[in-house]
Amino acid sequence: MAGQDPALSTSHPFYDVARHGILQVAGDDRFGRRVVTFSCCRMPPSHELDHQRLLEYKKNLKALYVVHPTSFIKVLWNILKPLISHKFGKKVIYFNYLSELHEHLKYDQLVIPPEVLRYDEKLQSLHEGRTPPPTKTPPPRPPLPTQQFGVSLQYLKDKNQGELIPPVLRFTVTYLREKGLRTEGLFRRSASVQTVREIQRLYNQGKPVNFDDYGDIHIPAVILKTFLRELPQPLLTFQAYEQILGITSLPLAPLELSREPHALPGVESSLRVTGCRQILRSLPEHNYVVLRYLMGFLHAVSRESIFNKMNSSNLACVFGLNLIWPSQGVSSLSALVPLNMFTELLIEYYEKIFSTPEAPGEHGLAPWEQGSRAAPLQEAVPRTQATGLTKPTLPPSPLMAARRRL
Repeated sequence: MAGQDPALSTSHPFYDVARHGILQVAGDDRFGRRVVTFSCCRMPPSHELDHQRLLEYKKNLKALYVVHPTSFIKVLWNILKPLISHKFGKKVIYFNYLSELHEHLKYDQLVIPPEVLRYDEKLQSLHEGRTPPPTKTPPPRPPLPTQQFGVSLQYLKDKNQGELIPPVLRFTVTYLREKGLRTEGLFRRSASVQTVREIQRLYNQGKPVNFDDYGDIHIPAVILKTFLRELPQPLLTFQAYEQILGITSLPLAPLELSREPHALPGVESSLRVTGCRQILRSLPEHNYVVLRYLMGFLHAVSRESIFNKMNSSNLACVFGLNLIWPSQGVSSLSALVPLNMFTELLIEYYEKIFSTPEAPGEHGLAPWEQGSRAAPLQEAVPRTQATGLTKPTLPPSPLMAARRRL
């Protein structure tokens, strides 16, 4: 395995295969033929590895021993067997347990993953009516030097000459700024899973990606969301989760007349904006820089909402759960309101929030943690499209406000 063999460097042409430990040479069989073990449990997602490279082992195959076959594989084999050559069919033998390999192979030479040994013991226990042993999580695999998805911001920084903005984020944002700002429903559309995995594989292998080749502006938008969602820790960090949930306890500024900052400059949710700035102060500097870069782009998208129909509220619904999630489990339905509200404030009041002279990384308590009492919520109805006038109304109930957010 690449993570255990110091002789196998990251520049080795088969490092991308070896790092997973899928294939292992395991001595000779009882006829003197070379034995290669293929551990299916270590197969990565298709976007992390070119699976065609794994098939290079099949040349001159004399026998194929399949251990722990599922019922589906057995049924599929019986269906396809008439279509498979008789010569190859004789090479395939199924075994339910590892112990059955003793008759054909030198078992002590086999390199068997611990997870396979545990699974075999579990099957044996079930067969004998015993309680199966507890399962353990296998150790993580080392990432590729060019890995872009599923690795930390620090890893990306170290592998990209200290560049703070990850390459995938910079490339997709640059492309969307140039060609997608006025695309209706930007970030609302999905893309082919196969296409997304193919692009992820190219990025992870350090190969160039030209989004023009795909002819769909929504593909880079999906790639951007996927990159954020696959970070080991959310961009806003696990530590900030509880603080963000408290954002709804802060009142809006009294007699607020509009939630559009460009319609009425100077009129804003001042306490909540201050709360956002306070939370961002606790972020690591790297996370803060990346977040500011992303929010600057989303703010530009919201400025074109007359064309793309994606205002700050719509964008917040899309990006909220891609920026922050709990360290355990998933966000509850009640958490969506504050998470989306916080994201909306970052986008809508981008210039105000990120213009703070206070350096990120300075730890401080959020306003609601400093003993401040929240004033009664006062809110007003935005301007009507028909007349452009404003008219105050009674504050909505918390339930109605939550429904409107969702």
